[in-house]
Formats: sequence, C-alpha cells, structure tokens
Amino acid sequence: MTIPGSPSGLRPLALVTGASSGIGRALADCCAEAGYDLVIAADDARIAEAAHQLGARGIRVEALQVDLASLSGVEDLYSSLGGRPVDVLLANAGRGVGRAFLDEDFDDVRHVIDTNVTGTLALIQKVGRDMRARNAGRILITGSIPGYMPGSCSAVHNGAKAFIDSFSFALRKELEDSDVTVTCLMPGATETEFFERADLIDTKVGQQEKDDPAEVARVGFEAMLRGDADAVTGWQNKLRVALSKVLPGTGRKT
Repeated sequence: MTIPGSPSGLRPLALVTGASSGIGRALADCCAEAGYDLVIAADDARIAEAAHQLGARGIRVEALQVDLASLSGVEDLYSSLGGRPVDVLLANAGRGVGRAFLDEDFDDVRHVIDTNVTGTLALIQKVGRDMRARNAGRILITGSIPGYMPGSCSAVHNGAKAFIDSFSFALRKELEDSDVTVTCLMPGATETEFFERADLIDTKVGQQEKDDPAEVARVGFEAMLRGDADAVTGWQNKLRVALSKVLPGTGRKT
C-alpha cells in the first residue's frame, strides 16, 4: 500500500486520540494494519493495554494517558511527538452527557465542550500547521450524524458535534489549495461505551441495535486515505439523501 503523505522508505506516523476503546481503538487497528507507527492517547489507563496489543503487530506504539479536555494535555501530547511529522491525524476523542440540559451539572457540560471542541481544535491546529508547512497530510475528524439533528437529553453532545461537522468542512475548504485533506467521519449509533458514559442506556437510541465500531472505523479510514470530504455510516439511505442536500460536498481530493 502506498500511504499518502509519507516519504518513501520511512514508516509513516499516525496520531489517534480517544484510542482506548470504541471507534478510536478500531481506527488505531486500521492504522496498525496499514503499517503506520502510532501515537495513541486517551484519558483512561486502558490506553496502555491498547498499546501493548497494537505493538504485537510489529509497529512502534507510544501511548499517553492525557486529558485532552485541557490545553495543557493537548500540549503534552503534541510535545511527545518530539518534532516527528504526523502523516495522519485521527481526531476522535469525545465525551457526552445525557440528561435534560437544565438538569445537568455545568461542570459536566463544560467537560464535553472542552473535550469535543476546544481540545480537538487545539490539537488539529498544532498538527495541521505542521502538515500545511510540509504540504502533506491527512486529517480524519470524528463528527456525528446527530450533529444535524436536535438531541433531546443530548443537546450538548449534539451541539458540539454540529460544530465539529461544520468545522471539518470549513477547514477542508481552507486547505483546498494544498495537499492536506480533511475528512469528517459521521457515524450513527455505534456500539461503544459512549451511551453508558453519557447515561443514555435507557433511552430509545441506547436500546436500539447499533453499528460495529470496527466497520465504522474502516469506512472512515478508507475515506481519509482517498481524501474524501466525508464518510457517513450507519443510517438509512433516505437519511444519506437528506444529508446530501445540506453537506458542503462529498468530492475527493487526491
């Protein structure tokens, strides 16, 4: 496989956030299978076990347990790169909170916003500037189909994802004259720990059958390598058609 943006003869580097479980862990698997070295990060201790399992594939893996809701955590992660170029950034870290907004603790609300929006943008800006300077790189940002929908008892999460969806397409437009691409992965309901963490297990969406995170990750990873604008997974075709009317475009950039 020829990996876009990687110098011939050098193993490329992938940076994956939220990689201890769920879609992020599956994205790290995709990167390992494709032959990337990895820097993986999450805010829980299971990231070390993920690194051990991924390293068994014969690649180099560095794991950091770091709070990406804080700017200091983002800086720690970026500094850990030691100046090594990142060929692909998979910005997947995210949190949710699942109660009526007026009943939520605002510290929980702030943590969702700081993780999903502030920390994500801070990391993308740092790594993205390096990619632009080299005129090479791929960025995959995990947005969400619910970002296009009002989310009763999930207003903060859906609102944050709406921001991320919009931001992804805007950043792609800003970089259209470069060889840096931005892809927005927009999954539907996926079988991850999100619903338990967000206290949404007893909701309708929490009880319904969900998509396999490995398949969601594969679709997003392949779309990123192609340079697609977006990768929509896990919902009925009529919703895909509806989204196509409002998305900024689904063209590829190679």
